[in-house]
Amino acid sequence: MTLNYDAQFDAALDRIKSEGRYRVFNELERIAGRFPIARSTRTGQEVVVWCANDYLGMGQHPTVINAMTHAIEQMGAGSGGTRNISGTHQKIVELESTLAELHHKESALVFTSGYIANEAALSTIVSMLKDCVVYSDSLNHASMISGIRNSSGEKKIFRHNDVSHLESLLANTHHNRPKLIAFESVYSMDGDVGPIREICALARKYNAITYLDEVHAVGMYGARGAGIAERDDLMEEVDIIQGTLAKAYGIMGGYIATSARIVDMVRSFAPGFIFTTSLPPALAAGATASIRHLMQSQSERDAHQANARTLKSLLRAEGIPQIDGDTHIVPVLVRDAALCKQASDLLIDQYGIYVQPINYPTVPKGTERLRFTPTPFHTQEMMEHLATSLAAVFDALGIAREVVEETLAQKRFG
Repeated sequence: MTLNYDAQFDAALDRIKSEGRYRVFNELERIAGRFPIARSTRTGQEVVVWCANDYLGMGQHPTVINAMTHAIEQMGAGSGGTRNISGTHQKIVELESTLAELHHKESALVFTSGYIANEAALSTIVSMLKDCVVYSDSLNHASMISGIRNSSGEKKIFRHNDVSHLESLLANTHHNRPKLIAFESVYSMDGDVGPIREICALARKYNAITYLDEVHAVGMYGARGAGIAERDDLMEEVDIIQGTLAKAYGIMGGYIATSARIVDMVRSFAPGFIFTTSLPPALAAGATASIRHLMQSQSERDAHQANARTLKSLLRAEGIPQIDGDTHIVPVLVRDAALCKQASDLLIDQYGIYVQPINYPTVPKGTERLRFTPTPFHTQEMMEHLATSLAAVFDALGIAREVVEETLAQKRFG
């Protein structure tokens, strides 16, 4: 009997289609110099992009583009291969030096993405620590979960941002057993902030090291854009900081910043680093230029935070159910996968607003949402148009309009 492989693949796809969470990628053409305006290649119409992770529009900043253009003209397009075989080009060395300076750490190591940075660093660090226990926040990103799973360590999950639960788990582990606490600063789906100070205090008390994911905070918070840890004067308290170059910095890539010893160990043992082609010179040069600019300029962050506050206020006035938080992420709850997709389609087709539906497994079932990320370049008119358009779409689809006064984490854990 011949196995029908296609039937099994089709059954898996049919299952997610029946649940209303089949993902469709909208093709967009970004328009240089007009961010957040893009063109839908399906309809040919211009749309306002409301879900980009290019939080500050740095992907189109003249300083960044000039740095990338010069690097291509000087060094060519590609990196030539892995750093172990083809050598390490000067632009990536400069980038790592800049990242170490940004986070006040001895050293930094660049990967091809934030996902790979988390997966490679966590799996390697934990595996190198004999009999290590990892304490992982329940809402950690999939890349962190993957890295922990791929390590040889024991895993314990603590309730989201619940310091008391974390301490109860730590207290039940021998003081001299290696421990690593993995958590985030800004959680991308709810927009809330991790208790960095309290977790670092527990790490000192229970002889653990800390691994902090700052991907949704670097560039965005702190006097030089080093993240929430810098904003709260805690960078020296955190052992390992992980970040991305693909969000606020507008480029591509991920990194860790930590001690020279840990960087050397990850560089020497992590397959995700050793066997992966390195970032090309243009991307590294663009990232360095973006970081340097945001280390000196506060205007982008100020404008960004002002627009986030304005959008939340406008949505609240329309009774749009958003998750309450004090970061730049604005999650609007729909709570149904099919309705979430329908709302996204109506917004782009009838109102020229592009926002992707966020469904399971990115978020738990029953918490489906539209996730808005205002930037400094969204105008007052754009924000008012979004608020009234969302109200019309909610009414058209029969989605309840209500103000959510508590965070989703509070709803989950009481």
